[in-house]
Amino acid sequence: MQEEKVMQHAQYQWIQSRGWTPELPAAEAGLQRLIFAFGAKQLLKERALTGELRDHFPGAMLIGGSTSGEIAGDEVTDDSLVATVIGFDHTNFRAAHATIGEGQTSFEVGKELARQLNDDTLRHVFVMSDGLKVNGSELAKGIASGVASTVSVTGGLSGDGANFAETLVVDESGATPQCAAAIGFYGDHLKIGYGSMGGWESFGPIREITRAEGNVLYELDGRNALDLYKTYLGPHAEKLPASALLFPIAVTEANSKVSVVRTILSIDEQNKSMTFAGDIPQGGTAQLMKTNVDDLVEGARAAAETSMKGLGGQKPDLALLVSCVGRKLVMDQRTEEETEAVREVLGDDATIAGFYSYGELAPFSQGEACRLHNQTMTITVFSEH
Repeated sequence: MQEEKVMQHAQYQWIQSRGWTPELPAAEAGLQRLIFAFGAKQLLKERALTGELRDHFPGAMLIGGSTSGEIAGDEVTDDSLVATVIGFDHTNFRAAHATIGEGQTSFEVGKELARQLNDDTLRHVFVMSDGLKVNGSELAKGIASGVASTVSVTGGLSGDGANFAETLVVDESGATPQCAAAIGFYGDHLKIGYGSMGGWESFGPIREITRAEGNVLYELDGRNALDLYKTYLGPHAEKLPASALLFPIAVTEANSKVSVVRTILSIDEQNKSMTFAGDIPQGGTAQLMKTNVDDLVEGARAAAETSMKGLGGQKPDLALLVSCVGRKLVMDQRTEEETEAVREVLGDDATIAGFYSYGELAPFSQGEACRLHNQTMTITVFSEH
């Protein structure tokens, strides 16, 4: 006798030319459901579509955000909204929200999310954050400081195409900027796996980070970092900060052998500085990176294979993909090759949803603390039993 699936899932996509596909079902109250909603910023700002989701799925909990591209199955679209509705039989979940304000550090925002979610049965946290007003490294550290070391944390930073103007987070209060939201998953019936891989290679000289504060870089090898970076970009420098997505940097803390990739969120011509999505460690090193489509596809495949290891041989019911907008710009018309590679690993039965982001949140490997990544494909897989 075939084992009955205990996680119910359905996916709906809204595109201007055809509306919702499939049509949203009639409202049915009393069900515990969670909706992941990833969509173009303008569609979320208008709020009509998220309102429809609330009408058709009364009582459901929403989390999501604006994107630089939406993922539904192995298809990648722009200017759409993808809503993935999940129902659990044995797993509880609840939401948290925190505002990213002038007087509150990103670490404190993460700590506040953890405070709202933490208890002895917490298993996993999926977090969404504004992609421009946050230090993702400190956000991840803040969450980790408030939960047990056995609780895994994954998620991403909302996107805004390649515009870098404003990003939104979807939660119970609507679609708003300058906030972070999270969902906590509770109980022993849910298995979670995760993987985060890039596919980029370093080139050029390794330079010492001689002046940096938090996520702002001022000097490399004692020289102005912005001017030095522009010399490498050549004609691409005129299109900063978007063009920086094609040439991220690998940063390594002093006395460490593990590097992380960082991309630029904004530049300051007056101060000759660059602001990144996560910390730039003064005293560490930085090196430019480049890639090609084939290497990015293999990175996505490796992320999927790594994520499956956390399920103990079970097949995934749901996979959340957070891939960097920089990868999408490099792959262009071949972008779906990375989602197709993920599908080949996860199998045909898994519901796949996700988005292109300004940063990805996941541990380096199973059992480690969450870190901010850039330019990776980060995958979280869920299986309920």
